Amino acid sequence: MSEQASWGTAVMATRHCLTGCAIGEIVGMVVGTAASWSNGPTVVLSIALAFVFGYALTMSGMLRAGLDLRRAAAVALAADTVSIAVMEVADNLVMLVIPGAMNAGLGQWLFWVSLVISLGVAFVAALPVNRWMISRGKGHAVVHAHHH
Repeated sequence: MSEQASWGTAVMATRHCLTGCAIGEIVGMVVGTAASWSNGPTVVLSIALAFVFGYALTMSGMLRAGLDLRRAAAVALAADTVSIAVMEVADNLVMLVIPGAMNAGLGQWLFWVSLVISLGVAFVAALPVNRWMISRGKGHAVVHAHHH
């Protein structure tokens, strides 16, 4: 196995992906909860924003590396789609199964603790997926190719 497919590289890639996901997830959950939306629209908004922020984070790095907007978007889609999808499935399942988490208000500890737990589970779920993808030249291996 190449050094690029090490667990350390997978951790860095997953942490990077989780950052964008977490920003979108938190914004979506906060907006949905503050607006007193039901679980369905809140989850949909959170997922959509997780993808938007995840892709935007990767794209910003690719733009700084000199890629044009179209190529940066293509790299972000290739690098992040599977990882974000895995994170979102794990994250939202956890939020939905913790009793009361989706109905907790922003001022309640249950809301925030559940969100932190769900993001931790999302990281653990995506880590082996990212390592597997990197070992095959996919996922964040595409991003790393533009940093060298």
